[in-house]
Amino acid sequence: MEVALCPVEEIIWSKSFVMERERFDGADIAHLIVAQGHRIDWGRLLRRFGSRWPVLLGHLVLYAFIYPDEPLVPPWVMEELLRRARVEMAWRGSPQRHICRGTLLSREQYLPDLDRGFRDARLPPHGTMNAGAIARWTEAIRGHR
Repeated sequence: MEVALCPVEEIIWSKSFVMERERFDGADIAHLIVAQGHRIDWGRLLRRFGSRWPVLLGHLVLYAFIYPDEPLVPPWVMEELLRRARVEMAWRGSPQRHICRGTLLSREQYLPDLDRGFRDARLPPHGTMNAGAIARWTEAIRGHR
C-alpha cells in the first residue's frame, strides 16, 4: 500500500547533509533518485537547497557515477547547477569570506578548520545556529563515541 509520508524532495534535502565519518546518506539519495527520479519536482528541489546548491550538485555528480545508464536527472538541472558552479568558482577566494561550510555536513570533522581561523557557516549570517546551540551540538559528539 502506497502511503505519502514525506515528499521525496524533503528526504533528499535532509539526507544530503549527513556526511559524518561513520555515516553518509549518499547511497540513500542515489537510491531515491533511481526509484523516484521521474516523480521528483526538480524545480522545488533546487529551491529547497537554495544557497546550499553545491551539496545537491555533489550528490548528483555521484548519482551520475553510480548509475551512468539511468538518466533521471533532467539535463536542465545539471546545466543550471554547473552554471552556478562556474560563477562560484570565478568568485571564490574572496578574503572577506574565509568560511568553512563543512560544519553544515559534519559536526566533528571540520572543527580543526575553525581552530585555524575559518568562520563557522552555522552562525549568522550564513547559518541559523547560535554559539550555545553549537556548543550543545558539539558536546553531543561524546555521546556517540
